Amino acid sequence: MPKASPVPGRESSKEAERAQRDRGLSGASVESVAPKTRRRFSPSEKLRLVKAGEAAVASGERGALEALLRKEGIYSSHLSAWRQQLGTLGAAGLEPRPPGRKPKLGAKERQLAAATKALAVLQRKLQVANAIIALQKKAHEVLGLALPEPDETN
Repeated sequence: MPKASPVPGRESSKEAERAQRDRGLSGASVESVAPKTRRRFSPSEKLRLVKAGEAAVASGERGALEALLRKEGIYSSHLSAWRQQLGTLGAAGLEPRPPGRKPKLGAKERQLAAATKALAVLQRKLQVANAIIALQKKAHEVLGLALPEPDETN
């Protein structure tokens, strides 16, 4: 098979291979862009923004609240949710909550449920032990064997 002759203006074969490797399988150049992190507002920031929003509304100036929202880069739903949290729970309502669904049981309830479960297991074991002791007594009576006397020292 004849070798391909180099065409003027094209890259050399080693450079072409390196470029192909850099582009990956799809041919698109590989870029790694760091994912954007979600903005988190501290309780003091939330309180400041709620107060600034109330001041903008109280000023009576048209578009003052919208300008504040654009300047801070937040949505009106953020502001209304923070207002509601502030109204119902006070400043403590602006504290961050863990994400996800609320647990059905709190720590104390879980501990109580675990203790109740362990108590039920122990009661069942005691019931079985008492039944075995009663069976042993009946066996001693049927066979006519004398039961050993319990020691008072124990």
